[in-house]
Amino acid sequence: MAQRDHNMMHPPIEELLDKVDSKFTLVALAAKRGRQVNSYYNQLGEGLGAIVPPQVTSVSRKPLSIALEEIAANKITYVRSEDAEETVK
Repeated sequence: MAQRDHNMMHPPIEELLDKVDSKFTLVALAAKRGRQVNSYYNQLGEGLGAIVPPQVTSVSRKPLSIALEEIAANKITYVRSEDAEETVK
């Protein structure tokens, strides 16, 4: 495996934008999943287990970074609802 270039933005924004239809969708998807990851870590001590754990192994501790890595790895996807499309028209 080739050595990765470690910089501030990994995965690269271009790679992430290939997974979604717009920057807005990327931001909304990553923010929502980041909140879910944060909630997962907060409820660990309570033993509830109702929230899906992170789907990738990450060295990052930040929920948003984990969410972006999940999107890049195709572990998190989205589906446009027909209601949302009708509202836009």
